[in-house]
Amino acid sequence: MLIAHLSDPHMRAAGQLYQGLVDTNALFDLALDTLLALDPAPDLVIIGGDLVDEGAEADYAVAAEKLSRIPMPVHAIPGNHDDRETFRRCLQHLSPSPEGPLHFIADGPLRVVGFDITVPGVHHGLVDEPAAAWLDAVLGQAPDTPTLVLMHQPPILTGIDCIDTYNCQGAGLLEAVLTRHAQVERVLCGHVHRHIQTVFAGIPLICAPATATSIALRLAPGAEPASFLEPPGLLLHDWRGPGRLMTHSLPVGRFPGPFAFF
Repeated sequence: MLIAHLSDPHMRAAGQLYQGLVDTNALFDLALDTLLALDPAPDLVIIGGDLVDEGAEADYAVAAEKLSRIPMPVHAIPGNHDDRETFRRCLQHLSPSPEGPLHFIADGPLRVVGFDITVPGVHHGLVDEPAAAWLDAVLGQAPDTPTLVLMHQPPILTGIDCIDTYNCQGAGLLEAVLTRHAQVERVLCGHVHRHIQTVFAGIPLICAPATATSIALRLAPGAEPASFLEPPGLLLHDWRGPGRLMTHSLPVGRFPGPFAFF
């Protein structure tokens, strides 16, 4: 089973630029070109939040048009730049919950649990008691099925001060849930606009790169926040059987080649 993992497209209404500078709609199209050229094709596409930049209906109209290019099943959670209710209304096929958080469950040989931890009106995420109870119950339904948990804000500190202010709060509750469920193979996040790997609750945690701009890797305390127009990227999670989940990172774009391999 192959799962393509996109994050943080920050799509804008037609004709508008992200931060007045960058055509993130065109960058998302480029990411889709890369995805659709994969051979074999992914079985599933997941998007880890911040589909749009301002949460407006016009933003979601563009998102709906872009997502219609994807022939395989698509599942997504909102991020802090999304508006949960507008997301629910405009992207009904991605919004199985009629009210409350926009969690999802994608069953298969590799199960994906979309865990909506956004807090309307603020930028940080939160795992509170109701959210932890929901995740605990859902993971308990399939204890023998390898599982990915997808959330937007990571429950860790990355060392990038400007983004760590807005991480996922309630990490202790989340850790307590995850340690009870040995089938969780990965915790997948976005939000940071960088590809980061670490361990949380004894489980590999991976932050996907953005298809929009990249947050500057400035690790000095108090460093000035900045972004760069680095090559965007996506992840491909490759499940070839028990004990062998492999995650590939793919740059998005058109590059010279292919050349003969020696």
